[in-house]
Amino acid sequence: MTQPSRHAPDGAAAAWRSRFVSLFDRAPVALAISDAYGLILGANPAFASAWQLQPGKLEGRRLLDILTPTNERQLHRLDEALRSRRRSRYPVEVTWRAGGTARHGRVTVEPVSDPLDDIPRLLVSLTEETGQAPPDPPPQDPAHGLSPQEARILPLVAAGASGSAVAREVGLTVDGVNYHVTRLCRRLDVPNRPALIARAYVLGLLDPAVWPPRAAPAGPERA
Repeated sequence: MTQPSRHAPDGAAAAWRSRFVSLFDRAPVALAISDAYGLILGANPAFASAWQLQPGKLEGRRLLDILTPTNERQLHRLDEALRSRRRSRYPVEVTWRAGGTARHGRVTVEPVSDPLDDIPRLLVSLTEETGQAPPDPPPQDPAHGLSPQEARILPLVAAGASGSAVAREVGLTVDGVNYHVTRLCRRLDVPNRPALIARAYVLGLLDPAVWPPRAAPAGPERA
């Protein structure tokens, strides 16, 4: 008896992938494919042109390294959706720099499946807003305090926890944790995590009298 070919399904999937790649590269819409953690696996010319680069120059980079989300609520909604494996489209407002110029727009992230891989990928489309740039947020006193999420993350970072350990503890992805840490570094005007921890203690954001590290009380209690 002739055995059914095991290569037919693989062949059909490979043909599907080839057609998809061809359409992906020719699409006028700025598109990229990333893994579930935001590592860029491929970008089409329209997407790469937003940074004045060739597509191959973006492969292997992380979305949060080249895009800065400006709406934390949208980012949190996306993070929750990915952790619960919900399938929909999730917009996130972003800014980035290209050729020394600040740009802003929106990415739409959609989990997708590949017939050759059980792990969902993310299809990311980018739309640039070409009108007037949004106003800069008002300057914030670095010692003003921590958001609830920052108050959970910063003590763990100060205690030496790895990014994955912090992510498990607070219920975010590693990229989500890195986003909050990077934002804190910018706000406190420091270049790295050790400097962030030191400045947080100097500003009274972390309680110097306890171990493991703990966020200092906000407001009049801290004073």
